[in-house]
Amino acid sequence: MTTNLSTVRLGTTGPAVSRLALGAMGMSGMYGTADDAVSIATVHAALDSGANLIDTGDFYGMGHNELLIRQALAGRRREDILLSVKYGALRGPDNSFGGVDTRPAATKNFLAYSLQRLGTDYIDIYRPARLDPAIPIEETIGGLADLVQAGYIRHIGLSEVGAQTLRRAAAVHPIVDLQIEYSLVSRGIEAEILPVARELGIGVTAYGVLSRGLLSDSVRPGQQFAPSDFRAHSPRFQGENLDANLCLVDALAKIAAEHQVSVAQLAIAWVLSRGTDIVPLVGARKPERWAEAVAAADIQLSEAELAIIEAAVPADQVAGGRYAPAQMAMLDSER
Repeated sequence: MTTNLSTVRLGTTGPAVSRLALGAMGMSGMYGTADDAVSIATVHAALDSGANLIDTGDFYGMGHNELLIRQALAGRRREDILLSVKYGALRGPDNSFGGVDTRPAATKNFLAYSLQRLGTDYIDIYRPARLDPAIPIEETIGGLADLVQAGYIRHIGLSEVGAQTLRRAAAVHPIVDLQIEYSLVSRGIEAEILPVARELGIGVTAYGVLSRGLLSDSVRPGQQFAPSDFRAHSPRFQGENLDANLCLVDALAKIAAEHQVSVAQLAIAWVLSRGTDIVPLVGARKPERWAEAVAAADIQLSEAELAIIEAAVPADQVAGGRYAPAQMAMLDSER
């Protein structure tokens, strides 16, 4: 195995993880069609580069993503791989979302199916996909703690929760990491959530570091997205919002060209510069995109260069929310 990526400790209670992790959601149709063979090759490329953390969700493709990962990991040593799984999202056969259910009984049910689909007897990091408004977080974490005690999961994580929820959860059981969107154009965690996570020794696995392809060379003015593509319903990718945001990307592209790197690489390098307690989840779907991301880990940015990047892409000038209004309402992190 060719190892290029270094490792860091995930939070104060977690395992050693690669400096970049692979987010597998896009391999199950969230951004249009994906080729299973190419997706599997991407997982292999990530592992061969030294990545050891793969993030999925039981509702990605209604189980397709977990089955795909199981196939990709065939023949690999289980102890070399960290599986992070989100659960609790309720889906309909029409791909609709019906809220979340994180009751301890439901958690056990979701877990049983994930273990079967992934072909494993434990999951390294298990996390509710969203805060369940119908049940106290203490009850959810208590149920997860029982599963840690039973050996079915190794660590408890959270996703898209606010600072006060983090405090309440950590009072019940150690929380290894918070999975939350963080990028040059999504910096909301900096005000309160990130400081509290650091105070509590909770790591951050940052998804959306490329803002779903916006911070790359893959999105163009006036681009139309398939109805099944998340971006077809994301305010940041609609009409005048997209035009305004691509102006920010153009400004970033000029800086990237000066550094002889891609926009995506510069965006990843910026997130990496925020601290070793932040591990970017890169949603690559092709081996060459993963290779591009790995190269970003070697980019060193000075404080002066970081200031130039942030001035070129002011967070308060980003047009449109990161989710559609109905989904934003489900985010405890945005309250």
